[in-house]
Amino acid sequence: MIQLLRSLAFNARDLKIITLASIVAQKPDSPSPVAPSLGATSLSAAVLSIVLMGDALIYVVLPVSAEVFGVSLVWVGILLSANRFVRIVTYGAIAHATTTYGIRLATIVACIGGASSTVMYWTFDGGWALLFARLLWGMSFAALTLTTLAYAVADRRRAGTRVGLSRAIQQFGSVFALTAGAWLAGQFGAKAAFLYLGLASFIALPFALALPKEKAQPAQGKTQWLPRPHLLDLLFFAVGFAVDGVFAMTITLILADLVSLEAAILGGGIVLSLRRVGDAVFAPIGGWLGDRLGSEKSLFASTALTALGLAAIALGHVYIGAGAIIIGRAAIAALGPATVAVRNSADQVMHRMAVMMTWRDFGAALGPLLSGFFLGAISIPIIYSALVAILTIALAAQIFRRGRI
Repeated sequence: MIQLLRSLAFNARDLKIITLASIVAQKPDSPSPVAPSLGATSLSAAVLSIVLMGDALIYVVLPVSAEVFGVSLVWVGILLSANRFVRIVTYGAIAHATTTYGIRLATIVACIGGASSTVMYWTFDGGWALLFARLLWGMSFAALTLTTLAYAVADRRRAGTRVGLSRAIQQFGSVFALTAGAWLAGQFGAKAAFLYLGLASFIALPFALALPKEKAQPAQGKTQWLPRPHLLDLLFFAVGFAVDGVFAMTITLILADLVSLEAAILGGGIVLSLRRVGDAVFAPIGGWLGDRLGSEKSLFASTALTALGLAAIALGHVYIGAGAIIIGRAAIAALGPATVAVRNSADQVMHRMAVMMTWRDFGAALGPLLSGFFLGAISIPIIYSALVAILTIALAAQIFRRGRI
């Protein structure tokens, strides 16, 4: 973490001032009239990375320390999912506010809100109070996600590479929290760990303040809780449902049929932690390839790789399938926003980013919910075969649409 902070602590005067229109207005095949600073991409990603620490640790600590926080296991489930559900219904409003008041201001406010929510895990006890903290975090994360994407897609010709770099930087805070934060919880107690991480999260504020100022623009379109999706949004929904939803929930259960329960829990944790490593390694690679081969083609190839991974698990090749899914998901994380940026006009990019994230999160939230109903009645191979079919249909629809344009 210290190395990350040092590497990003450069002079804010070197950052170019960019208007929101100039961030997204360039045609993909023409040079940017005002070259967006790579420093803004790195700074905004560092803000999100640092503020993410509390959220990363709570998934590890809260389920085994529910009594310390004064909640039941039922409340644990509510608290760990509340941040995702609030994002689903607020992405549109947050995008509207971000466009109206500026992405730098939105980043600063969300940074303060996100860091404060981590301190609240130490301050508050009981379900309702902690629910407020989780809802605050969910909205802060939604805003930071949109602002980091806005900076990353500033240069459309290099959008994939920049989104990939941003995704890689974002993983450092979570990795730090899952190691140093877990150690703090063991040494000083679960709640105290969040106090220390919360105070440390405010280190992100100077980075947010160092971001370039831009002229705010009138927001376009109406705000909707669950906006009507385009075909591309349905592809992100399918990926969120299959990978972040069903795969994340069932991987430990799948391993439990192959090894002991203790080994399955450890293996499941390793697989899920490798998703962060995958983002750090393969998101930049996928974005770089997208900038050179075309973001859409690369996105389709990454989706096909993910579908092949799901098919491998359905056929019993769990480790090969998990590896393919981790690589494909990481590449999609960079190529999805880059494709949205290329496809849309300047006044629509922020809105379309919000729609994309809404439907991805909706799929990720719906996946575990439906899995809980189907796991007792349907076998894992059939479930994963259905996921392959869903991704294949969504991908085929995209390819057919592209062929008609």
